[in-house]
Amino acid sequence: MDVQETTAAYRDAFAELASPACIHDPYPFMRWLREHDPVHRAASGLYLLSRHADIYWAFKATGDAFRGPGPGELARYFPCAATSLSLNLLASTLAMKDPPTHTRLRRLISRDFTMRQIDNLRPSIARIVAARLDGMAPVLERGETVDLHREFALALPMLVFAELFGMPQDDMFGLTAGIGAILEGLSPHASDPQLAAADAASARVQAYFGDLVQRKRIDARHDIVSMLVGAHDDDADTLSDAELIGMLWGMLLGGFTTTAATIDHAVLAMLAYPEQRHWLQGDAAGVKAFVEEVLRCDAPAMFSSIPRIAQRDIELGGVVIPKNADVRVLIAAGNRDPDAFADPDRFDPARFYGTSPGISTDGKIMLSFGHGIHFCLGAQLARVQLAESLPRIQARFPALALAEQPTREPSAFLRTFRALPVRLHAQGEAGMRVVVDPDLCGTTGQCVLTLPGTFRQRETDGVAETLVATVPQALHTAVRLAASQCPVEAIRVIDSNTGDDERARADHAPFPTKAKRHASKEQRNPGGNNGTV
Repeated sequence: MDVQETTAAYRDAFAELASPACIHDPYPFMRWLREHDPVHRAASGLYLLSRHADIYWAFKATGDAFRGPGPGELARYFPCAATSLSLNLLASTLAMKDPPTHTRLRRLISRDFTMRQIDNLRPSIARIVAARLDGMAPVLERGETVDLHREFALALPMLVFAELFGMPQDDMFGLTAGIGAILEGLSPHASDPQLAAADAASARVQAYFGDLVQRKRIDARHDIVSMLVGAHDDDADTLSDAELIGMLWGMLLGGFTTTAATIDHAVLAMLAYPEQRHWLQGDAAGVKAFVEEVLRCDAPAMFSSIPRIAQRDIELGGVVIPKNADVRVLIAAGNRDPDAFADPDRFDPARFYGTSPGISTDGKIMLSFGHGIHFCLGAQLARVQLAESLPRIQARFPALALAEQPTREPSAFLRTFRALPVRLHAQGEAGMRVVVDPDLCGTTGQCVLTLPGTFRQRETDGVAETLVATVPQALHTAVRLAASQCPVEAIRVIDSNTGDDERARADHAPFPTKAKRHASKEQRNPGGNNGTV
C-alpha cells in the first residue's frame, strides 16, 4: 500500500489499524499518521495522538488535563456500560481511577506488590523457563516443529501468574483461555457479539477470584493474594472484596497477553537480527538493553483502551481537542517517532544500554508501559520474565529458526500471535542474507525475482533477510540467479551455503559507485515490474 497516496482518504484511524495490511505491518500507516494527522479525530469522535511528545505529555497530564470517566458518565464513552460486566470491572480498575481514589488504591496494592516481591519470584520464573524449554527440546531435536507461542510465550506468564496468585496451574490455564475475548471486548469499536463474549469470560474470572479471595482468608500463604487480603496492623485501610477482585482482573488482563506477545516479538528479534544476540550472552545490562528495545520496537498494545477525558479545551499541533473529548494514545507510533528515537525502525539495543529501565541514552521515555500515575504496575514482572527467558532460549537453542511464517491475531488493539512455529536450523542448511541497493532495486522493471513477503528489508543498511531462516535450495538458487542477472547490480548475496572462499568474495564485492547509482535512478521505469527481493 502506498500509504502517503491512499491514506488521505481515511477518516478513521481505528478502522485502518484493523485492516489486514496494518495487522501485517502497522508501522507505515503509523508513520503517515504521525507526520500528516498527529492529532486525529476518528469517525466516532475519539481523538488519537501519535507523536511521542504529545503522548508523553498526555500520560504525565493524566489527573490534571485529563481524567477518567466518572461512574455516572461511563455510558457516554461505552454505550453498553450499564449492562456490561466487563466494562463495569474495567471501571473498577486503577487505570480508570483519578486521585484521590487512585492514590488510595495504588498505595494499598503497592505495599504488597513490591519490587522485592517480584524479584523473589526470579528463582521460580527461572525454574518455569527451564521446564518449558526442557519440554520443547526433544521435539525440536527430532527435527520437528514447535509452536513457541503456545508452548512457551503463553505458558510462561500463565504459570508465573499462578505462582504469584497462589493458584493451581490447571486453574490458571483454564482462566486465561478467555483473556483475549475480554481484551477485544474492551476495544473502542467492539461489536455486540465481542462484548457478549467478553462478559461471559469476565464472569468466569470474577467468580473464580471471588472464591480465591475467600480461600486465602482461611488458608493464607506467601502469595500476593494472601498478602492483599491479610491484616496490616499498621494500616486501618483495606481493599474491599470488590476492589480486590477488580484489581486481580485488571492485573491478569494487563500482564498476561501482553507479556506473551512481547516474548514472541523478542524471539522474532533474536531470529531476525542474529548480529544483536551478543546482548543476551553477556551481563544483565546487555539483556536489559535488548528487552527494552523489543518493548520499544513492538509495543504489544497498539493504543490505549482506557478513555482519557479532556478537562478543558486542549490545543496540540494546531488542533483543538474540546473539553470532555475522549482521547487515546497510539503508543506504538510514539515509540517509533524519529524526534524521540534516532533511526527508529532500526533494532538497536545500544540505545538502552547502561540506562535506567525505559529510558534511552538520549533521555527519551519508552512508552510501552505508560508513564505518570498510570504507569503499568506489572512492568517489572514482565521485564523479569523476559530477562530470565531470552538468554536461556539463546543458550539452549542457538540454531532456532522459523519453520514458517507466524500467524497473528486479527486485532487492531493488541499486536499478538496465534502461532509462532519454530524448528532447529539443521547443520548444513543455508540461511541467506542479501544486500539490496534500495535506490536501484526495481528501477529497470526487469527483475527476474519478485517474492513479496519472503524477505524483510532493513532499509538503514540495505540488507534484506529471509523471514524464514531455513532457506530451501530452490529459493537460494533463484536469489543467486536474480543477483547474477540484475542489470544495475542492485542485488548481492552475502551469505549462502557456498564455500567460505566464495562467500568471502561476495562479502567484498563492490557496490556500484554513488555516481552510477544516481545515474541509474534516472532510468526508473514507472510502468515496469517493480520486482523486489
